[in-house]
Amino acid sequence: MESRSMDAEPSPILSLTSAFSYGVASMAMVFINKAVLMQYSYSLTLLTVQQLATTLLIHFGRVMGYTKTRGLNMATAKRLFLVSLFYNANVAFALASLKGVNIPMYIAIKRLTPLAVLIAGFFSGKGRPSTQVSLSVILTAAGVIIAALGDFSFDLFGYSMALTSVLFQTMYLVLVEKSGAEDGHSSVEIMLYNSVLSLPFLLFLIIAIGEFPNSLSLLVAKSNSLSFLVILILSLVMGIALNYTMFLCTIVNSALTTTIVGVLKGVGSTTLGFVLLGGVKVHALNVTGLVINTAGGVWYSYAKYQQKKNKPPKLMSDLEAHRK
Repeated sequence: MESRSMDAEPSPILSLTSAFSYGVASMAMVFINKAVLMQYSYSLTLLTVQQLATTLLIHFGRVMGYTKTRGLNMATAKRLFLVSLFYNANVAFALASLKGVNIPMYIAIKRLTPLAVLIAGFFSGKGRPSTQVSLSVILTAAGVIIAALGDFSFDLFGYSMALTSVLFQTMYLVLVEKSGAEDGHSSVEIMLYNSVLSLPFLLFLIIAIGEFPNSLSLLVAKSNSLSFLVILILSLVMGIALNYTMFLCTIVNSALTTTIVGVLKGVGSTTLGFVLLGGVKVHALNVTGLVINTAGGVWYSYAKYQQKKNKPPKLMSDLEAHRK
C-alpha cells in the first residue's frame, strides 16, 4: 500500500469506508478479546502475540510484493515511538480491564474518550467546544457514574484500568493524526512501526511481571482445544484488522472522527453485551446510566456532524490545521 498524499482531500467513499470498517472491527474485537480472556488470563502475552503476528504479516506481505510499504529507518522510528508506546499502553490497560469489567460498562467508560480528546484539543489550541458538544459530553460522563452505582459486578481495579486506557487512547489518537499528516505515512507503515517498536517493550514486561514462560506453556496447552484455537486465531486476525482500520480512519478523517465512530459502535456493543458471553446482572440504576451514557454519545456524534456540516468548505480540515 502506497502512502497517500495528505494534501489531497480524501474521497467521501474512502472516508465512509474507513470509518465503517473501523466500527465493525472495533465492536468485534471487544467480544473476541473478552472470549479469549475468559479462558486465558495473560493479557500482555496475548497482546505480544497479536503484535508479533502483525509484524510477520506485513513483513511477508512486503517481501512477496502485496504491499509497498517503505523499509524501516531510525529517524521515523524515533518520531513514532510515542505512538507505539501510547497505543500499547491503551490496549494493555483495556485488556486488563476486560478481565474484571462487563462489556456494557467497559463500552460506557470508553465513551469518555471524546471528553479527553476535546480537553486535549482545547489545551493544544483548537478552541472551546460548542455548547451542544459540551453538554453531550457531560451527559455521557454522568451516565457512566450512574451506571457504575448500579453495577453489581463493580470492580475498582477493572474500572481504573479502563479509565487509564481512555487516557492513553486519547494520546495515541492525537499523535496518529499528527504523524500521518505531517510525515505522510500510510496506515500499514504506522502499523509496522507500531508493532516492531512494541515487541521489545512487551517482551520485557511479560518477563518482568512473571507471565513468561508460564503464559506460553498455557497458550500451547490451550491451543489443543479447537474452540480456543479458533477464538485465538480470530483474535490475531481481528487485531490486525483493528489496527489497520483504526490508523486508516484517523489518517483519512481525524482523531475526533475515530472517537465518534467508537461511540456509535458502542450502542450495538452495549446491547449485545447484556446477552453474550455470560450476560450481565440487570439493575435499574445500571440500565438507566447506560441509556443516559448512550444518549450522550449519540448526541455528541450528532453535534459533531452538524458542526462539520455547517463549517465553511474553505476552512482548513483537522489534518491541515495540524500541519500549520
